[in-house]
Parts: sequence; C-alpha cells; structure tokens
Amino acid sequence: MSRTDRAGRMIAAPPAAVYGALLDRKSLEAWLPPDGMRGRIERWDPRPGGGFRMVLTYLDATDSPGKTSDATDVVDIAFADLVPPERVVTRAVFEADDPSYAGTMTMTWYLAAAGGGTEVTVTATDVPPGIDRADHEAGIASSLANLASYVEAAG
Repeated sequence: MSRTDRAGRMIAAPPAAVYGALLDRKSLEAWLPPDGMRGRIERWDPRPGGGFRMVLTYLDATDSPGKTSDATDVVDIAFADLVPPERVVTRAVFEADDPSYAGTMTMTWYLAAAGGGTEVTVTATDVPPGIDRADHEAGIASSLANLASYVEAAG
C-alpha cells in the first residue's frame, strides 16, 4: 500500500519567487536540507526530464543514521513536471542498501497565490516504508520554514 505524507505553509512572497527558489541550484542547497542537515548538489539539470543529485549530510549523525552511510542521505531527483509558477513535481530515489528505502517517491510542490503571498502544499506519495512518517512530515515542514525564510528575506 502506498503512503502519502503532507505538509504546507503560507509564505509571504509571490508564487513566481517561490517557484524560482524551487528551481535554482544555490537556493535549493540553502533551504531544502531540513534542520540538522546540510546539502550539496552534485549534478544539476533544471528541466522536465532533467534533475539533480543531492548529498544531505547530518550535522550530528548520532541519533539519525543516514540511509546511504552513517552520516549521509544521497538522493537522485528527477524533474517530472514543471508548471511555472504553480507546480513542481519530482521523483526521488534514495541511494541505500536497506530495501525499506527502495522505490521512487513522488513529491509535488503546489503553489497557490493567497492573501498577498503563496500557499505552498507538499504532497509526497509512495514514501518508502523505512522513512518514519512523523520524521518525514517534520522534515518537510522544516524545509518549508527554511524556504519561507529564504524567499521572504530576498523579497
């Protein structure tokens, strides 16, 4: 049975600014890693059919062993659909030996103009069973908070 995790947040910036931060390499490295992690993009091709490879490193791997190594999560992300400034759909595959992290997770970032800002809703489908639901939703919420801080400071 496939699992869906969700999170959302109102961001005080127009949809075009939020969309731009979803498709800019330096922006993604700054805001996408959730609290307790840092990220580095190794490959970058921002177009439908393209994608990127991100290495996420735990700042303290003691309580959060990584999926790829003790301190890292490596994920290959493909851009499945890009609809400016409304939606970004990605397909993520984690590099892991543990079969509980196998499979392709689809993440859809919906952007809707609302009250002078943007309502951002993230839906993750086919979430691998090895990813704890509460931790995943907290991680998405953390990335959304980082995204808000990033684009609101730039605006």
